[in-house]
Amino acid sequence: MSDEEVQPSRKKRKLSQDDAEATDEAGLSSSVAATTAQEEDESSSPESSQEAPAPPPPDTPTMKDTKLPPRPPNVYDSIRRAIVINDNTRTNLIRLIGLKSLFARQLPKMPKEYIARLVFDRRHKSLAILSSDPSKKDCDDEIIGGICYRAYPEMRFAEIAFCAVSASQQVKGYGTKLMNLLKMHAVTEGIDFLITYADNYAIGYFKKQGFTKAVTMPKGRYQGLIKDYDGGTIMECYVHPSIDFTRVPEMIEAQREFILQRIRAGTAKSDKVVYPPLPPDFYAGQDVKSRAEKGAAERALAIPGVAEAGWTMADLMASTRDAKDSDKKKHQLKSDMLALVSKVQDQQYSWCFRDPVDTNEVKDYLDVVTDPIDLKTMEKRIRRGDWYKTKHMLFSDMMKMVNNCKLYNGEGNTYYDCAVSLEKYLASISPMFTE
Repeated sequence: MSDEEVQPSRKKRKLSQDDAEATDEAGLSSSVAATTAQEEDESSSPESSQEAPAPPPPDTPTMKDTKLPPRPPNVYDSIRRAIVINDNTRTNLIRLIGLKSLFARQLPKMPKEYIARLVFDRRHKSLAILSSDPSKKDCDDEIIGGICYRAYPEMRFAEIAFCAVSASQQVKGYGTKLMNLLKMHAVTEGIDFLITYADNYAIGYFKKQGFTKAVTMPKGRYQGLIKDYDGGTIMECYVHPSIDFTRVPEMIEAQREFILQRIRAGTAKSDKVVYPPLPPDFYAGQDVKSRAEKGAAERALAIPGVAEAGWTMADLMASTRDAKDSDKKKHQLKSDMLALVSKVQDQQYSWCFRDPVDTNEVKDYLDVVTDPIDLKTMEKRIRRGDWYKTKHMLFSDMMKMVNNCKLYNGEGNTYYDCAVSLEKYLASISPMFTE
């Protein structure tokens, strides 16, 4: 496979990137894991037999009347970059040597033999940002920065091994540009997640690039595929397939401007109206001393101009102390239950409970088990937020899952043994479901 310069994307995008990208570029050592993310197909278009929508009034502006501002140039278009692999070609071998030298300089604590082994490994690839200076071509100085990674297409994630920027090129935003280019390339390889082990000096950098310490992928998915690093913190980043990561700042700015325009449009008339002062008897007959949340919201809504400004009873109730406290409790319950599911998923004997039973293969399963349940379904219910009201309800579903397995399989096989082991584990952590 020959080395190809990664040409600037010609696909038209909606937004662009601000040139001022400053971030910490430190040498980073890592290792990775991830999850699968799939998108549903859009529904089909309406049938031709349906009535066409009525045309807008003559004075209503349409999309044809709206002139969009010209797209500003993308600063990433001027960046030379290449995906470098060990294919025995002269250009790639020179660049791989340059990348090895860069990682060795910027990551002094990493053994040089280990760096060389991974960089030249044919299963690893490297994304390199190249200098545009012709005098530096085919030498170590041509490499401004690079990321060495290994993709696991069947698991749809990639493990970042090394990430570094040349000392002479730091504090110029190349760290952010390098990671954004990797995300854009990852989409072309069908990668949904990037995972890395970051040392204490690199955690801040990875947080700025969208990584988080909360790994959503079950440990069993990546365990054995990547190497665990002592003293490192595992971090994960979801790569959304429809986001242009090279234009994130302008995308946020466009969203902000759109919201401000909607606010201005909604308040263009109401903020010009001046209401007279409240009469002395305005609250006559009302219990103004009552601190009940609903009563306070009703009194506020009765003030002239409040409803006209767009406030509703639901808005006012949502801003009360009780509503905020209730939201905090729901969020905490959701976090606790997700942590419990993740704890169970990490157990080695939970492998057969992580996904629903495939009834196409086990055709008589629903004849025996009338109410199937699994860990993935529980996680979906928790994230939806309207199923489990207490941790005890989650515990009941987990025990139902164990009993379903024992009922269908019977004693004397691997599945039954896993169910018994999981039952013992649930008994040992049962107090966590009552806290």
